[in-house]
Amino acid sequence: MAHPYLFWLAGAALLVGAGVLTALLPHRRAREEQRRTARSAARAAIDSAAVSRDAARGRVPEAERLLTRAESLVGGRGGADAARAAAGHARQADRLWREHR
Repeated sequence: MAHPYLFWLAGAALLVGAGVLTALLPHRRAREEQRRTARSAARAAIDSAAVSRDAARGRVPEAERLLTRAESLVGGRGGADAARAAAGHARQADRLWREHR
């Protein structure tokens, strides 16, 4: 027959494992939701900047550089911070093109 302490050890390990999963799964789910939201906002900002680029009368090299940077950040496997940076670059490019009209 197995020693009684083995049952207590197995029960404690099971409780610790359940506690870790209970704490980590919602955090991971929230982080994934933030990443998706940030990437969606970045894509919307890039689309808006592309429309402004198409409507601009001439070239704005700084805005083109910013838009390229934003597209490369969103195209990579970056997280929410990279997507927020991409949205910032795209908004700034959009502003530059709007000022250039």
